[in-house]
Amino acid sequence: MSLLPDDPLDLMLLKHICSGHGVETNIAHLSRLLGRHEKTMRDRVKKLLDYGIVNGPVFPFRGLFNEYPLLVISYSDLPYDGKTIRWLKEDRNIFAAYRVREGESNTVIFEFHKDVWDYHVWRDEIAAEGKIPGRGTRAPSNNYYFSNRGIFKYEPSVAIELIKDEFKRRRRMEINGYELDEAAIRVLECLLKGEGIRVNENLLAKELGVTRKTVSSRISKLREKGLILGPLCRFPHFFVPPNFLLFLALIEAGGSKDRVMQEFLSDPHISLAYHISEGRYNLLLFECHESIEDYLKWENSYTERFPGCFGSMKLSILSPRMTILIDQQKVSLGLISSKLEEAESLAERS
Repeated sequence: MSLLPDDPLDLMLLKHICSGHGVETNIAHLSRLLGRHEKTMRDRVKKLLDYGIVNGPVFPFRGLFNEYPLLVISYSDLPYDGKTIRWLKEDRNIFAAYRVREGESNTVIFEFHKDVWDYHVWRDEIAAEGKIPGRGTRAPSNNYYFSNRGIFKYEPSVAIELIKDEFKRRRRMEINGYELDEAAIRVLECLLKGEGIRVNENLLAKELGVTRKTVSSRISKLREKGLILGPLCRFPHFFVPPNFLLFLALIEAGGSKDRVMQEFLSDPHISLAYHISEGRYNLLLFECHESIEDYLKWENSYTERFPGCFGSMKLSILSPRMTILIDQQKVSLGLISSKLEEAESLAERS
């Protein structure tokens, strides 16, 4: 059952705050929290944003997994032209897409849908509208279907711990050409955890034509319903920081599965993990590693501690340079906008 409200005001408010409108960094709070001068905090926040190390703050739409309970990962053969890229970037069901070289596939697409039938209807419509070539002109897609109810770990920003560890070892850390110092890393950690971020309730109240108290009360109720998380910043590549690789792993976990899963919960290399049932595979992991060598050391540490923990495995390595798009807020905002359009149309008819 949908948790989205029917009230147009709630939907407009959701649309604003989930896009980051009226959500701001709080320099004064960061200054007090970290014991640093406001000028220093302002400079570090600006550089973290300007260098593309984090995106601006938003309210993440946690209700997405309830509204779209199905994750489809599709390995596809698609033309790499302006028309296709525009469709990938604009489609309301597509969360992310990467260039790959895997068998006959050259693109991997991450999509959210209501159910398998909804996916098939969507797939037929985009083919009929000419957004993708017909089946006769390309290799068939290889699709994997996963229930979002199977998520047992959801920490998109957990890799901040890897950045902190790297800085402690080397006393330096460069991301996207920006040399981070200790102050920058502490600010980055705060923003990723939602500290030092505020809601401009006066701005939102003025634009929505309500009182500040109404805005505050409605945001609180939306959080209580589990539709949104508290405001925070995300890495632009969502699951991994810039300069890191995303490892997408379908794994057959063996007899020590429960112990390994407990270890995964505290592992900063794993930002998202699913229970699945896909052939021999029973786990889906989104992993973050600096390099292939780093990944091999990580895997070896598990096999040493938990012999036989990994059986069959399907592994895709996705570099930031392979990214076509990654934008969960696009899917969330598309869903909210569709519901708002329905609510406004209903209000006009009545």
